[in-house]
Amino acid sequence: MNTPVSVRAARRIGFGVLGLAGLWVAWALLPGLPVREAPRAGVEAQTVGLTLFEHEWTPNDPLANGDGLGPVYNANSCAACHFQGGVGGAGASKNVLAFEVHPVPRRKDVHTGMLHLAAVTPTLREKGGTLHDIFPVEPKGSTRVGTCFREVVDFDPVRVETVNPTALFGAGWIDRISPKTLTHDLLVKSVGAIAGELGGGITPVPPGRPRILPDGRVGKFGWKAQFATLEEFVASACANELGLGTPKMPQAKPLGRGSYPSVQPDLNGRQFGALVGFVDTLPRPREVVPADAAGAELAARGKTLFTKIGCASCHTPDVGGVAAVYSDFLLHRVIDIDKGGYREEPQTPMPADHPRPEEWKTPPLWGVADSAPYFHDGASPTLETAVLRHAVDAERVIEAYQRLNGNDQAAIIAFLKTLKAPTDARPAPAAPGNRLASN
Repeated sequence: MNTPVSVRAARRIGFGVLGLAGLWVAWALLPGLPVREAPRAGVEAQTVGLTLFEHEWTPNDPLANGDGLGPVYNANSCAACHFQGGVGGAGASKNVLAFEVHPVPRRKDVHTGMLHLAAVTPTLREKGGTLHDIFPVEPKGSTRVGTCFREVVDFDPVRVETVNPTALFGAGWIDRISPKTLTHDLLVKSVGAIAGELGGGITPVPPGRPRILPDGRVGKFGWKAQFATLEEFVASACANELGLGTPKMPQAKPLGRGSYPSVQPDLNGRQFGALVGFVDTLPRPREVVPADAAGAELAARGKTLFTKIGCASCHTPDVGGVAAVYSDFLLHRVIDIDKGGYREEPQTPMPADHPRPEEWKTPPLWGVADSAPYFHDGASPTLETAVLRHAVDAERVIEAYQRLNGNDQAAIIAFLKTLKAPTDARPAPAAPGNRLASN
């Protein structure tokens, strides 16, 4: 008996759908391609990029194609914020003030930016009060819910946070890590956590989450993983920290002065490409084991304990073919925001994909020994204080660390001190801190 054409067609469609579903599952289960080649840039590009990175910009600077430094800025040189351990390092507590404006009923989007601590003229200097002039308190815009009470209160949508400049060493390697690798690693961790719970175990750290940007890409750069690529990160730093417009992003305008005149980009395509190329090829940090046998043995034990107590759950040693980077590049709740025994429920909630105030991207630990002070705000002066400050998602890890004896805790710190800035980094210019606007 012949099968009707319609039935055969339905079967073909069904098999096709199953095949596509199988391919999707197979793709989801496969990791991204590992990084196999080191970042490269031509000698000329690196030379020009270095010059631009170290250059002390001025208003109407001869190197600029626009108006040069400003009109608002935080520093007059890239090296002013990235110098610790060599050109491209961390900022050694040269914090800037970042702000985030949460949504309210009449304005559903989230505004982010930074307060600029310097300007080409005094009248353009930015103050925190200006934020509240633009984004005022929302009357009865939130509800506080406690154990025995519930009350409607006014809602201040403005949040201001100090942010510590991060080291850029090895940034080109991070840029080449496949987003597929990050989502695949998260899938593996999530499955492992579920299996552990079903088996009666306890996962030391809940799996984090990737920062999915509005265009669907995965963020890897910035404390909130707000940039998907190194190029975007550099463009934003030029625009916001130095007031230098580029082909990728115009210079920052003074807060509340949207009508401030626009100018052509300060860096042309060749200059901007060279600057990105220089940052892209900054050397990567490596582990430097102590030369003495006792120190080497202590650090080796610390490295083992680092994984054993759960630190490596977030600070993953190797990611996507990049060795000893020590990050999963995911958002985790790592600080405890004390609400005074209540939770706040704004009328307009934050978008689900936007990081919460307590969520921060896991920073790479390579080079950490030469990047004090620590955490996003630079408020932890030592490695010991930084370890103990972890909270929420890392709570069980810190409890495990505190249960260790003094020698084992010292071993973990000794291991972290082997994660040093690259030995071949270019020495930083003299007194770079003097070129940073004071906060």
